[in-house]
Amino acid sequence: MFLNVNSSYSLKYGTMDIPTLIAKARALEIHQMVLTDINNSTGAVEFIRECFKQGIAVEPDEVQKGNTPYHIKPVAGIEFRKDNQLLYFGIAKSKEGMRTLNEFLSYHNIQNIPLPDDAPDFEDVFIVYPFTKIFNRALKSNEFVGLRSSQLNYLYKHPLLYQKEKLVVWHPVTVSDKISYRLHKYLRAIELNTLLTMVPEDAKCAEDEFLIAEDELKKRFEAFPFIIENTQRLIDACDLSAYFEFKTQSKNKICYCKEGVEHDKALLRRIAYKGLEYRYGKNNAVAIERIEKELRIIELKKYCGYFLITFDIIRFAMGKCKFYHVGRGSGANSIVAYCLRITDVDPIELDLYFERFLHEKRTSPPDFDIDFAWDERKTIQEYIIKKYPTWHVAFLGTISTFKDRAIIREIGKVLGLPKEEIDGFTDPTRARENQQNATYRKLVAVHRHMNNMPNQRSIHAGGILISEEPITYYSALDLPPVGFVTVQWDMYEAEAIGYEKFDILSQRGIGHILEAVHIIKKNRHVDIDIHDFKTFKNDPKLNGILREGQPIGCFYIESPAMRQLLKKLKCEDYLTLVAASSIIRPGVASSGMMKSYIERYHAPDKVVYLCKEMEERLKDTYGVMVYQEDVIKVCHYFAGLDLSDADVLRKAMSGKYRSKLAFEELVSKFFISARKQGHGEELITEVWRQISSFAGYSFSKAHSASFAVESYQSLYLKTYYPKEFMVAVLNNYGGFYSRWVYVHELKKTGANVHLPCVNNSDEAVNIHGNDAYLGFIGIQGLENKFIELIPKERRLNGLYTDLEQFVKRTQITLEQAILLIRLGALRFTGKDKKTLLWDIYSYLGHKNKKFNDAELFKTVHKTFNLPNLENSEIEDAYAELELLDFPLNFSMFNFLKTNYRGNVMAADLHKHIGKTVKMVGNYVCEKTVHTVKNTKMWFGTFLDINGDFFDTTHFPNTTPMYPFKGKGCYLILGKVVQDFDFPSIEVLKFAKLDIHMNPVAVD
Repeated sequence: MFLNVNSSYSLKYGTMDIPTLIAKARALEIHQMVLTDINNSTGAVEFIRECFKQGIAVEPDEVQKGNTPYHIKPVAGIEFRKDNQLLYFGIAKSKEGMRTLNEFLSYHNIQNIPLPDDAPDFEDVFIVYPFTKIFNRALKSNEFVGLRSSQLNYLYKHPLLYQKEKLVVWHPVTVSDKISYRLHKYLRAIELNTLLTMVPEDAKCAEDEFLIAEDELKKRFEAFPFIIENTQRLIDACDLSAYFEFKTQSKNKICYCKEGVEHDKALLRRIAYKGLEYRYGKNNAVAIERIEKELRIIELKKYCGYFLITFDIIRFAMGKCKFYHVGRGSGANSIVAYCLRITDVDPIELDLYFERFLHEKRTSPPDFDIDFAWDERKTIQEYIIKKYPTWHVAFLGTISTFKDRAIIREIGKVLGLPKEEIDGFTDPTRARENQQNATYRKLVAVHRHMNNMPNQRSIHAGGILISEEPITYYSALDLPPVGFVTVQWDMYEAEAIGYEKFDILSQRGIGHILEAVHIIKKNRHVDIDIHDFKTFKNDPKLNGILREGQPIGCFYIESPAMRQLLKKLKCEDYLTLVAASSIIRPGVASSGMMKSYIERYHAPDKVVYLCKEMEERLKDTYGVMVYQEDVIKVCHYFAGLDLSDADVLRKAMSGKYRSKLAFEELVSKFFISARKQGHGEELITEVWRQISSFAGYSFSKAHSASFAVESYQSLYLKTYYPKEFMVAVLNNYGGFYSRWVYVHELKKTGANVHLPCVNNSDEAVNIHGNDAYLGFIGIQGLENKFIELIPKERRLNGLYTDLEQFVKRTQITLEQAILLIRLGALRFTGKDKKTLLWDIYSYLGHKNKKFNDAELFKTVHKTFNLPNLENSEIEDAYAELELLDFPLNFSMFNFLKTNYRGNVMAADLHKHIGKTVKMVGNYVCEKTVHTVKNTKMWFGTFLDINGDFFDTTHFPNTTPMYPFKGKGCYLILGKVVQDFDFPSIEVLKFAKLDIHMNPVAVD
């Protein structure tokens, strides 16, 4: 009877999520519902699936009580609205009907065409119009008119009585009760961006739009039994049981080859063996055995097409585009992926298990994570979208929800509260005071109901779906501002339906590497094979820099925590770097396992292993389970579980396994199997304790290895081509640190770094020989128009010769010219800044003048004899600080009023262990952490006067509420401590030092 049900996926309209809807329907013993969310089908498949599950899954004690299971018949459709006004709603008669509705909505979304007032001719779809619609035509065979019970009186002598078979019950469902209706009104006000009291009545649902018992609904229409019969007949004609076969097979495109599955198998085998020879040479027995094992499982799980589609993407990127990529994630556990060049991680060298990626018992779909440079990813995405047919490829969506303080702000706005009051309500320091405020308590009450409700649909960071059957069987498509069609649900629903996404991601680290290779070729005329990883990892120079922990600018290994770890480990090889990339993760570090690993790393002969199996399998990590793969190893070799069960157990312990009963069975199987191996109960219990305590925050070894490969590539470029590498880092917007740190590193390479210059700078930083010019992009306040125009005009028509010509050729405005003059970008004129400022005012005055480039005669501009205008170094430095966010040639230490620079330098800290020292440090960054007592402590990173890094620790009992006061230099009194030969300062006193003020700002 319920033909028009809205869930919370009817964004800022419906109030009940799908489980709540179904639970309320079960409580009222409702046997059929039609989910018709507004202009979307986000929840359609979820609704069908959950109705089916709830219909068959009844707890045993419920059966004993006499509550026998019954099945809610799920039907789905879409409610179509234009400008917040209901046009009609469509109800799918079948799976094909759902596709028809989805493609109808998708077409209008993608083409940005308004929905028509009348539905087109549809097959396998019923259309229901509201009773208030006026018809100037006969209704089609699939068209009906819905009546609310309150509208029955209007039927008297109504023309529709001559088409009785077209009238159906219309009882919309939007809210669950009066409280839910109040929430609905808040949602409508937020959607319409208006006050709660100003929401029009026709923009809200009726107050009675909630579920009632079927018998009660029929009673309301008992005077018109034919309407009830029409409605029942309509629902009976709908059959979406085709959706009930959930996840029996992958929904991804099954075959890459048009000829079918067998051709896919043959092609994958041929390409894999060709890659095997490239990676391992001929007749490598270990590699052949491994590749045969993987191919068998890939064929069994019907993943040949998935591998081949990924290979096709990589082939396009490496071939025509010459793009660099990194394949990471659990896919790097596969030798087939390694041979297809999807990844550069050798699974044999690292003893990686394919079962971590795919095995016979895996039910959730795995995927590859492929990273490209940030400015090249779009090309790859466009290739994929264009390669596959319309409706068969789309981006994965995301659904953002209402969260925390944002909810308070939204509610406060629709209540008409002033901004200052809203700010106060979201200030955590005023929490106790707010609790006494009646308005705040009202906001919190609404917050409880709105928290985590769907707010808006968006696009996933990189997930793409390529479907065997049209995706529109499962979702309508949106077209977000990025311009790629997108499904209307997220990755969790995609997995539930049976889709494996292709993750096409981007990262700055790849951009650094790729641009550095291009710059090196241009500046040094050297071609670099950046994929020659085997050479990089054995290079003693690279490993020496790793050991010293100074890889600033290098992907993943430049952060203070990572630099400290590298020094503590004295890391000087690839395998240790792989381990470091894993143990740096928050869970491992906070658990104490990082410290344990470092201790054992430096004293491997003192490691005591629990048993022989633990020593054999964990010798490389000194008995510490560092990786997820270690969990699999122990479960397999110690307890005797097969590799498939070992990975399922690993996944279950990480919180990604939903069946509690199945998990308990696996735990029991672990203990039973371990006993069969002859292990004692005490030993088994201890091994299980270690596994279970670690597995929840373990990290994939393949993932760590992928990061380590990229780190070595960055390290190679920085070691042998430091100037070009640091320019590339700057042009890809840096990494972990602020921009000035990378400029500092560039200067340390010996490069002559220049301020922006209109005759030498480009949009980005450039380098010619040993001279590097900062680009226009970094200038605060300079408009994009002039960032592009100034170098473009110079390249087309030659260098600028004087200020007047520069003004005429660029048509620059007075304000923009002043920015460039203050920064010294017009120093080519040979005039000082203040003279140039005088001149620019004489050219442009207080209004911009249009110059005619095509002058017949050049007019000589009148010159004046100016008095001697003084320029100071500190004044220039302040201008650079304002316009670049850092002074280029004026140290932050030079701003200080004091000449004191500390009694110890960073390079000498190891000579003062246990002593109290004074240091002066230029602030780089800080990190806040919470202690076990829920108090705050801080870690700081600074540069001394010599440009060397040192680190500080600020404990709660010696530190004010918040010790750092932004960029600048600090006086630090503290005790030098050492942890595994890494010195740092435990701060006792800490204060920011006073500076000389800008003379221009001083009266």
